Amino acid sequence: MMRGMFSAISGLKVNQTMLDVTANDLANVNTVAYKSSRTTFQDSLAQLQRGAAGPGNGTGGSNALQIGLGVKLGSVDNIMTEGAPQTTGSPLDVYIEGSGWFRVANGTPPAVPTAFQWTRAGNFTTNSQGHLITSTGQYVVGRGATATPDGRGGFTYAPNATDSYIQIPPGSTDVSISPDGGVSYVDRNRASPTFERRVTAGYIALGKFANEAGLQRNGGSTWSESAASGAATVDTPGVGGNGRTLAGMLEMSNVDLATQFTTMITAQRGFQANSRVISTSDEMLQDLVNLKR
Repeated sequence: MMRGMFSAISGLKVNQTMLDVTANDLANVNTVAYKSSRTTFQDSLAQLQRGAAGPGNGTGGSNALQIGLGVKLGSVDNIMTEGAPQTTGSPLDVYIEGSGWFRVANGTPPAVPTAFQWTRAGNFTTNSQGHLITSTGQYVVGRGATATPDGRGGFTYAPNATDSYIQIPPGSTDVSISPDGGVSYVDRNRASPTFERRVTAGYIALGKFANEAGLQRNGGSTWSESAASGAATVDTPGVGGNGRTLAGMLEMSNVDLATQFTTMITAQRGFQANSRVISTSDEMLQDLVNLKR
């Protein structure tokens, strides 16, 4: 009876954990680019009452006799499926169609940071200096743009391998982000040689991981590399298996409400069943104590 009680206690704990994970997913059903989680259980130790025996001496053998001692938390897995796009119309909102993570960091321009975080939340804006930043104030660290004269008085642009901030001069107009990650604007500075021409300020850089589910959550819709995820392979959108960047859209949460409500019901019933085991064991212990009367 005591063994059954402690098994039931372990069941209460893991089902409570399952409900906690589900509650967090439901709380983030409208969080931009949120990735949901899945809870799995594993059986705990089993007490061996009798070992297995092979056939012999006219018998067919017997299986081992074991009594389980409860359950434990197996894993809390990140579900990294792509969320649906939501049209916003803002030119600085970016949706990644396919694989890849935006590279963001805290920094002090002009020094480019070397420690990065990663996010799929592309609700970007600019600060007073024109730097492209996230909603939490982190800089978007991309790649520089190389300008080549086109022979007609203008320039063509291509990404280079230099990590850089993406800066749009204040006062510029017609800011846009292309599918290849190029952030461009129309120069309105009369003193500039590119006055009233479209200029590419830089390119958004995306990172890919061998195991995306191994990334660690930091909060604020950002993630960090871990030993499980491996190091990032960084390139521009559309290169090296990276997805395209689509402006004017955001990635929505990938939380599936039907799945989450089903999980919530399962966790509730699992908790309820284990609590009934404790109540039943208590009644049996009470009957055993009453035998003395």
